[in-house]
Formats: sequence, structure tokens, C-alpha cells
Amino acid sequence: LHVDRQVIGCSDHDGEQAYNLDGEEMWVADFIKREGVEPQPPFIDHITYRDGTYQTAEVNQQICKASLDVVRRAMKDFKIED
Repeated sequence: LHVDRQVIGCSDHDGEQAYNLDGEEMWVADFIKREGVEPQPPFIDHITYRDGTYQTAEVNQQICKASLDVVRRAMKDFKIED
């Protein structure tokens, strides 16, 4: 059995999207260089992600930031309790 994970996260100024297999990063969006990076070790059969994966990551960041704004507005009147 394998564990396959996708991580998508964002803040006002930063974001992340990555694909992991068994705890190893297989693909990471580099939003500074505006490209996907496949940091796989040379001793495995290289897995290549399809064209458009980075563009999908950019769209996911826009959705994440829009959702973050919605949650902020929805939670602004909630009192912080210990």
C-alpha cells in the first residue's frame, strides 16, 4: 500500500501546493519561478506530472485566497474563547 497526499495551502502573501507519495515530495509548485518542480531522487523511475499541473496550482491558489477571505468575514464576529 502507498500513501498519496496533495497539499494546498495559502496565506495573504504566500502559498503552497505539493504532491507526496509515501512521505516523499514528488511535485511542488514554485510560485516564485512560476513552474512545477519534480524533486525526485535519481534512483527511482521518474514520475512526470502532466502539462497544466502548475497552471492548476495557480488556480487553486486563487480559490484558496478567495476562500480565506470568505472565512475571515464569516468568523469576524466570533468571540475568541480560551
